[in-house]
Amino acid sequence: PNLTVLRPADANETIAAYRYAVSRSKGPIAMILSRQGLPILEGTKEKATESVARGAYILSDTDGTPDLLLIASGSEVSLALSAKQKLETKGRRIRVISMPSWELFEQQPQEYKDKVLPPDVKARVAIEMAHPLGWERYVGDKGKVLGITRFGASAPGTKLMEEYGFTPEHVVAIAEKVIATS
Repeated sequence: PNLTVLRPADANETIAAYRYAVSRSKGPIAMILSRQGLPILEGTKEKATESVARGAYILSDTDGTPDLLLIASGSEVSLALSAKQKLETKGRRIRVISMPSWELFEQQPQEYKDKVLPPDVKARVAIEMAHPLGWERYVGDKGKVLGITRFGASAPGTKLMEEYGFTPEHVVAIAEKVIATS
């Protein structure tokens, strides 16, 4: 009960998550960190300090109303940004949302939540390199969660990411289908 999970996407979000964790006096905090080396993401230096404590924020936006929302946490955020670049070359308007904490996001005023996840944008894809359970609340009935629903694979990380479809190309393919049906 009262557990707050923080899953930062890079070093800047990790610093912000740590600062939040040590400033909090109620309830336990779990910081979930990646073992892999992660790049410093463009925009986190300016946005992470304030935004991680809000649970989710617009890391990379587009002009006008987005065609699709890409939502991710942890190491998956860099994958979302790579997919955004590929989708933009196809003329798509994409917003990438870094969501390091569901619990903190749920505590935000509805106005903020609607700003980050506009209710009128039904095309949404969440990227989760674990079980997809829970992400459906953010993608809705028109969206899709790229996750893992089986167990037992063992291989180098890059091979597993390809095997499970955690590549920019596969995210783009899913995104295009979601856009077409939304």
